[in-house]
Amino acid sequence: MTPFGARMRELRDRHGVTQKEMAEALQISTAYLSALEHGKRGAPSPMLVRQICGYFHIIWDEAEELEALARVSHPKVTVDTAGLSPKATLLANRLAERIAAVSEPALDRMLGELERVPARRRR
Repeated sequence: MTPFGARMRELRDRHGVTQKEMAEALQISTAYLSALEHGKRGAPSPMLVRQICGYFHIIWDEAEELEALARVSHPKVTVDTAGLSPKATLLANRLAERIAAVSEPALDRMLGELERVPARRRR
């Protein structure tokens, strides 16, 4: 499940809405909505995120949070380490190999460490 999918499920549960009801209201298939929630599809389009915000009457900070979650919810990530150190490539490969076995507390620690590092602009 992606961060966006988890948040969307939380919103549906909070509002007591089924996937079928939400999919019909957004004019998308239930299968697509389910795939978004479970991380089987890529990040939703900005237009769909705005539709979801409208559906749940989400505004301001909460809408920005949902948009940000959508941007970081690609279930299949590519890490380009070209031009970086061998250690960076090793880290990316080890993470790809072992991420399924990493505990939630360890993920929290790693994310905390990465949040302290300034983001580099994409090439």
